[in-house]
Amino acid sequence: MKAIEAVGTIEHERRVLLDEPLPLGVAGRVRVLILIDEDELSERDWMRAAAHGGSFDFLNAPGEDIYTLEDGKPFDDAR
Repeated sequence: MKAIEAVGTIEHERRVLLDEPLPLGVAGRVRVLILIDEDELSERDWMRAAAHGGSFDFLNAPGEDIYTLEDGKPFDDAR
């Protein structure tokens, strides 16, 4: 038996989408073992960390405030 490690995502309808293609010449029946990475952060956790982690604090500096309400054109997404 030969082992190949691959990482992917379980999508809707329980389909597994691999992040990278399998090596050439791999074909036939397989036995699949799925390990769920429960330590992985959710998208909400990532967004919270980005918002409160300090990485974007430089945007609060007065020198970064270069635009006014008169710059650009208003955006209206109502169609």
